[in-house]
Amino acid sequence: MTSPRQADARLPAAYFAAGSSSFAEFLSTQAPELLPNRRALPPGSAAELAPHGTTIVAATFTGGVVMAGDRRATMGNIIAQRDIEKVFPADEFSCVGIAGTAGLAVEMVRLFQTELEHYEKIEGTTLSMDGKANRLAALIRSNLGMAMQGLAVVPLFAGYDLTTSQGRIFSYDVTGGRYEESAFHSVGSGSLFARGSLKKLYRDDLDAAGCVTAIVQALYDAADDDSATGGPDLARRIFPVVGVITAEGYRRMPDEEVAAIADQVIAGRMRRPDGPAAALT
Repeated sequence: MTSPRQADARLPAAYFAAGSSSFAEFLSTQAPELLPNRRALPPGSAAELAPHGTTIVAATFTGGVVMAGDRRATMGNIIAQRDIEKVFPADEFSCVGIAGTAGLAVEMVRLFQTELEHYEKIEGTTLSMDGKANRLAALIRSNLGMAMQGLAVVPLFAGYDLTTSQGRIFSYDVTGGRYEESAFHSVGSGSLFARGSLKKLYRDDLDAAGCVTAIVQALYDAADDDSATGGPDLARRIFPVVGVITAEGYRRMPDEEVAAIADQVIAGRMRRPDGPAAALT
């Protein structure tokens, strides 16, 4: 005989019914208070009350795409954290880098990861690259209220498209507007300097190693001109998080490999502080 306590422990019927392939949509009907956009905030700006992540860079190469992020989080003029991670795998063939309010951004990434996993379990197949980009846009759009109070989240999304066999990059604005970028892109406070650096260094024929080196150079340039972006920390051996996505899937480069590339970049900067010069032709 089933006791009342055992009966109360059963999952609601909604968990066993056929429903949407969107986990966020399911959550909005079953437990809407758990969604970030349903939380009420007091009036005014909260931008200075939470740590912010800064520069994320992504670039494509023949056979895939690379994304990297520096490790610094700031809170106003204070360095809130020196070793924060800002690049996360979204699923087997895509990743997302966070810029903006760190806590909300990490929460959004986790919800996005669950969205993609939920879709795959319900539909029995992975979502297309465009579908993934659209799902992330919807999550960003739901955060608009917080963004208007200074708690903006502006991620960068990249992945390997199994249909076209190439790397793709998507950027967003705070309203959830989605834009596909070509070759390379950067978001965050140091993005202007990182993109300027990549305009010199990027070439269509770069391989994975060359692409990673160009991105580390770009992050170094961003840290050189933007106080919120952290450069390689040689004393603490803290280096950028680098993710490489190819037909084999997502791979986070080991810290030892990134450190070796960063050491080469820094050695070159000892001879030429402004970095390598691009050819004029």
